[in-house]
Amino acid sequence: MNYLAHLVLAGDDPADRLGGLAGDFVKGVLPGSLPADLAAGVRLHRAIDLYADAHPAFRQSRERVSTLRRRYAGVMVDMFYDHFLAVHWTRYRDEPLRVYTRSVYGLVAERAGELPASFGDVAPHMAAQDWLASYRDPRAIATALDRMSQHRLRRANPLAGGGLELLDDYAGFETDFLAFFPDAQAFTASLRADRDRTGA
Repeated sequence: MNYLAHLVLAGDDPADRLGGLAGDFVKGVLPGSLPADLAAGVRLHRAIDLYADAHPAFRQSRERVSTLRRRYAGVMVDMFYDHFLAVHWTRYRDEPLRVYTRSVYGLVAERAGELPASFGDVAPHMAAQDWLASYRDPRAIATALDRMSQHRLRRANPLAGGGLELLDDYAGFETDFLAFFPDAQAFTASLRADRDRTGA
């Protein structure tokens, strides 16, 4: 999952949201240098990623990606699902998308010093350009993939131009997302409830 999906699936706990948002920037054994509550959010992030990789609808979406870019299909589908989450936002959250994203950026600012330094390099750009709300526009997804092809991946890759793949099978990816996301919500709600009950 990408940023927006991780945030929503994390629920309403601020630390879970921050762990979900910054989870890809945390490597190694937890808690590491993180406070315990943020580490719990990163654990949830990792569980969500494993769940997504095994879900039939997510796997179907990966198969929709062309053979040219299939190696990076997981990354692309993560981005595509953030787009559909933004498009269908009112199905999953009550507050307007931009109100939600402003609250997220506020959380990041409050605990910036506790988050990984590598995420700290990204966070100001994310907030200034409101990446999370921008995902509603397919052009923003295309731009993000183009940017990722140059700055996030060290080796030469075919991610540039990957936004066209979303448009090539838009209805198929949307169908997969709508099948996947309620299952993912139920999964993460159960995980959070088990954690809260056991304290683990």
